[in-house]
Amino acid sequence: MEPAVAPAVHVSGLEKRYGSVTAVNGIHLTVASGEIFGLLGPNGAGKTTTIECIVGLRRPTSGTVRVLGSDPVAERDQIRPCVAIQPQHSALFELQTVEETLRVWSSLYTDAAGAEEIIDRLGLHDCRRHRVGKLSGGQRQRLLVGLALISRPDLLVLDEPSAGMDPNAREQLWAAVTGHRLAGGTVLLSTHTMEEAHALCDRVAIVDGGRVATYGAPEDLVREHTPERYVTFILRDTGALDEFELWEGVSRVTSRPVRDGTFVQLQSAVPERTMTAVLNASFETRDVALREPSLEEVFRRVTGRDFDEPGARSSTSNASTTSE
Repeated sequence: MEPAVAPAVHVSGLEKRYGSVTAVNGIHLTVASGEIFGLLGPNGAGKTTTIECIVGLRRPTSGTVRVLGSDPVAERDQIRPCVAIQPQHSALFELQTVEETLRVWSSLYTDAAGAEEIIDRLGLHDCRRHRVGKLSGGQRQRLLVGLALISRPDLLVLDEPSAGMDPNAREQLWAAVTGHRLAGGTVLLSTHTMEEAHALCDRVAIVDGGRVATYGAPEDLVREHTPERYVTFILRDTGALDEFELWEGVSRVTSRPVRDGTFVQLQSAVPERTMTAVLNASFETRDVALREPSLEEVFRRVTGRDFDEPGARSSTSNASTTSE
């Protein structure tokens, strides 16, 4: 029997407090070697603080963190050659070009990826001769990810990597992240983008108020927490809105004004029957469709609030789920 592969990251009971403010409150998670693991949550949920503790940039108030088997604070020199992080913000030489920056960084490592390889992987051809100080937000983000990839790290850590990117740049980023995993690397990323978490991650931990609310493969989380599906349509007669909550299997009705009517979404345990009822109803509808639930619905179910609702759940609320 082959020996079990040690996890790339193991966090147990992680807490980080700043005076009376608790940023991270008892997080447990394990990132397997060779997977893409996502920390999914709104801004202020504690994702960045968790990542900073994992890579040794902040010392935890309590709890244990092991990265590739080592303490990232006490044994930082040991893990530094094996871990690379793309932070949300980083100081670079503003007068260097993108290509010059990549070449300088590549010279700092043995067996490093070359500047041309990174330019190809992140789609930086159009800005290769631009000075760093003149880059757009999305271009700078791609450069930061490229710099993290140069050392071919065992563990690649990305903090909100697609912030400020247009759809094409985001797809190039996703391809680069997936390519790193296919080459044998492990990826830990934080994101507040549901689409990114679903597209990239083998598993995600939903973080809210400094705690892990739930974790697992995106498809498993959707199946476990949101067994219902959604029937959507445009309604001309708003007077019919009140009757939908009385329909069999419908547990939630949401609506919003749109041009030429009202967009309606019915959350239903019997979506096919609900859809048939909408199609056969006497009121006028159009664009009737059946929609699968998403991680946003999972977040709502496990936290009791909408993903973009201001104000994270109190850090003194129920204990966190262990992600192991």
